[in-house]
Amino acid sequence: MIYGFSFSKGALVLASQSKTRWKMLTDVGVNFIARPANVDEIGLRGSAAASMMPAADTAIMLADMKARKVAHDNGEHPSGFVLGADQILVCDGQILGKPKDLVMAGSQLRMLSGKTHQLMTAAVVYRNGERIWHHLETPTLTMQPLSDEFIDNYLLAVGDAAFRCPGSYQIEGLGLHLFSRIEGCFFAVLGLPLVQILPFLRSHGLALREKP
Repeated sequence: MIYGFSFSKGALVLASQSKTRWKMLTDVGVNFIARPANVDEIGLRGSAAASMMPAADTAIMLADMKARKVAHDNGEHPSGFVLGADQILVCDGQILGKPKDLVMAGSQLRMLSGKTHQLMTAAVVYRNGERIWHHLETPTLTMQPLSDEFIDNYLLAVGDAAFRCPGSYQIEGLGLHLFSRIEGCFFAVLGLPLVQILPFLRSHGLALREKP
């Protein structure tokens, strides 16, 4: 027999184009559809910084805006659940975004070298146009001291993948070589606090069901 997870109430919509988040939900057996959240992340981050909004609040706000936008446009499943997520990297009080090029990626890695930083990973769920749940997880990562040669070789090896995440790394790949210590939820580091999300989804209709 094959067992899988499925929603008995509504449908789950992932408000993200992230392949990593898509794979995480797929790997744990959640049935969902993905919809891009077309929000101005750069503008929203800029406004948050100008108003001196704390990084944790910024992460929740961005996740909320993504879920809200997709929920508003979700005519296909108007009563379903919409999951939005976002992640903010903070080091020495400074927020880092996704690098735009190799120069910025190298600069980020030199800044993080030998230091400890936090990943503010937020998840928000909307249903029927209202936010019904949110969670913030804050893993802490310590990067080992990196030489310029090591950084150059790393960026050459990972290529465009360096531009997909704040800090220029993904710990599920070559980026793991950069670290000496990682504390907190592994899934939250990847961008989705699954350990907290799954119990919430189950409590709202996600059940283990027998399938032929």
